[in-house]
Amino acid sequence: MLGLASTVALPATIAFAQESPRLELVQAGWAVPVAAVLGIAALLAARAARRRAQWSVAGGSPGRAGRLLGTLGLCLAASGGIAVGFYELLLHY
Repeated sequence: MLGLASTVALPATIAFAQESPRLELVQAGWAVPVAAVLGIAALLAARAARRRAQWSVAGGSPGRAGRLLGTLGLCLAASGGIAVGFYELLLHY
């Protein structure tokens, strides 16, 4: 769930900003740290699930989807951070 939330946080906020008259697109940049924190939490939860699975009899690879979605969320947060950073740079120069 954390990985899915980190992946969806930024695109959902941008879609909401495009449709909402109250929220501007630049203000959607506040979702970048939210997506980053959720992505890190997803990676930590996936690591904990993998460690617990090493001690179980069932086997399998739990946390694979969480690790994938957490990584994707971190990548989206990084690209959003770069976009907001360049926008602020262009405003100042």
